[in-house]
Parts: sequence; structure tokens; C-alpha cells
Amino acid sequence: MKLLLDTHAFLWLNQEPEKLSTAVMTALQDDENEIFLSLVSVWEIQIKQQLGKLELKTDLLSILRLHTEMNTIQLLSMQLPHILGLQDLPAHHKDPFDRLLIAQARIENLTMISSDQYFSMYPIRLLW
Repeated sequence: MKLLLDTHAFLWLNQEPEKLSTAVMTALQDDENEIFLSLVSVWEIQIKQQLGKLELKTDLLSILRLHTEMNTIQLLSMQLPHILGLQDLPAHHKDPFDRLLIAQARIENLTMISSDQYFSMYPIRLLW
């Protein structure tokens, strides 16, 4: 299974893994699964840090290095088809970062890991 972490799921994995569901933890620990973190989430984290809305225990680059090496999380780039995929999405969710993550999950055929209730309103596979 190919999994895409929502921003909050990645942050919880890093700082508060007890907030993740048992199903999510099982999926993340399964070596058969591929785990992705979108650069959209990295961008969102960076912006929230700069605005003072988010504090990390370690700098973002160190966190990314840790998870890409230790947890074999792969970074997913934002591509033109992802942006154009926003056109077909209904406006259930207003957050532009989440909308782009939904478009990426849909276009790349990824299962989204998120506790966000709005994600279930979209035609994507969701795990929580």
C-alpha cells in the first residue's frame, strides 16, 4: 500500500505518536508499505513555524532527515498535474494545503493518513 501522511499525522508521528491510531501505526510499521510525505506538508510546517503557530522540538531539516532515513519516508514533490487536479475537487475543505494533499492522493493513487473528517468527503482512500 502507498500511504500519504497528512501534515498533522507526520507531526504526531514525530512528536506525539500516541495520537496516531493503532491502524495507522500498524500500517506505518509494515515494511511492505511505501510512506510518503508531500513537500506541501513541509511547506505548511515551515510557514506555521515562521508565524509562531507551531513549535518543533528539533529543526525541520533534522526531522526530515531522521524520517527519510530511519522510517524510509519518501518526499513527494508537487507537480503540475497535482495543481491542475484542484480544479475537479469540490470545495468541501477550505484549507489550500489539505486540498493539494487530497489532489496528490487522488492523482498518485495513495491512501491518505488523516484524522481530518473533511477528507472522507473526497474520492480518496483514507486510513485512520
